Amino acid sequence: MGPFDIEDPLIRELASAVERSPDVIELRLHLAGLLADKGRHAEALTHCSAALTQDAGNPTALSLLQRCSAALAGSTHLTAEPAELAPEAEQPAAKDGFDWSSAEREVADIIAPAFVETAPDVVNEGDFDVLQRSRIQLDDVAGMADVKQQLELSLLGPIRNPELMKAYKVSARGGLLLYGPPGCGKTHIAKAVSSEIGANFYQVRIADVLHRWLGDSERSIRSVFDNARRNAPCVLFFEEVDALGHRRSALSGSSGMRTVVNSLLEELDSATSVNDGVYVLGATNAPWDVDPAMRRPGRFDRMIFVGLPDAEARAGIVRFHLKDRPVSGIDLKSVASRTEGYSGADLAHICDSATQLAMADSMRSGQVRPVTMADIGAASAQIRPSAGPWFETARNVVEFANNDGSYDELAKYLRRRKFR
Repeated sequence: MGPFDIEDPLIRELASAVERSPDVIELRLHLAGLLADKGRHAEALTHCSAALTQDAGNPTALSLLQRCSAALAGSTHLTAEPAELAPEAEQPAAKDGFDWSSAEREVADIIAPAFVETAPDVVNEGDFDVLQRSRIQLDDVAGMADVKQQLELSLLGPIRNPELMKAYKVSARGGLLLYGPPGCGKTHIAKAVSSEIGANFYQVRIADVLHRWLGDSERSIRSVFDNARRNAPCVLFFEEVDALGHRRSALSGSSGMRTVVNSLLEELDSATSVNDGVYVLGATNAPWDVDPAMRRPGRFDRMIFVGLPDAEARAGIVRFHLKDRPVSGIDLKSVASRTEGYSGADLAHICDSATQLAMADSMRSGQVRPVTMADIGAASAQIRPSAGPWFETARNVVEFANNDGSYDELAKYLRRRKFR
């Protein structure tokens, strides 16, 4: 039986997660690393290419790139002939024009040996460098009045008024799930929440806790919660909850991912029943893919919809991304009015593209030319809103899978925005 005949369950589930969340670079690179460990270098290289298209300087992607390229060029134990593998290995350069050879040279001196089989590190008990103190306040988040009001009612208000909580016998325990289209500031909001209550901020990505070795993922999840408890008050923020806590009914019976979901559920229960000062927040673009057990009382039992930025927020986002750049005559109100339907990430892309246009002119003329409204207009004409496919899916969920009213807030938003 060949080395590729048996599909690793973790690789299979990770590949499915990448299909669901193609923009999560950490998840894609974690899959690429596992594929490389299995000797599937051509497949790993494809994922490295996709990651570098999104983030050309990503050191992990560059490291994997060099490793896979070297293996494809020099390995003698692969079943395929080198001539058959060469076109696939060269495909990324042809696809996006990235200078792969120079990138390989840059990382060649720092790459570890390709085939050392060592277990990955998990979060150690004394590893507190992942904890942060955020300086972002909710007042720094432009617009989004509905989101701020819901945060005040469901979390911040009770925390600031412990006597009222005691009188009304309510608790700020349990988890809060922020959901909505990608690139709309869910992480930014979570950081602002931690700052508002004077708590540490502990951001957890799926690549931080998901490992290939049996039991390491579960140990990492336990370590994450233990660190948060020792450093309370702490906002424990999970990115891409749908990828980590995917519906167990959609996972194969032998999948190691089922035990990971179970471990997360156990820790969520423990955090809400025995700990004070640990506030669990999560973010997801696909709440409908989250295991229903994750949303039971005491877990992620409250959801807040974070939609596209309103006009005030769009102006604030553009101001933020242009604040340290030479600009002239930028009319923020005009920019906001012409970018309705754009996400925060789309607006950042517009600002970056407009800056590149001004910089290109400056390089040709030899004089610094500020970014102008003409540059903003040219960039916005080339960049279209990216959230359309998300809202198509959301509309179907509201129409056919909202029997319990979980997405009533989303339904109201869609009606206001005339998405249905």
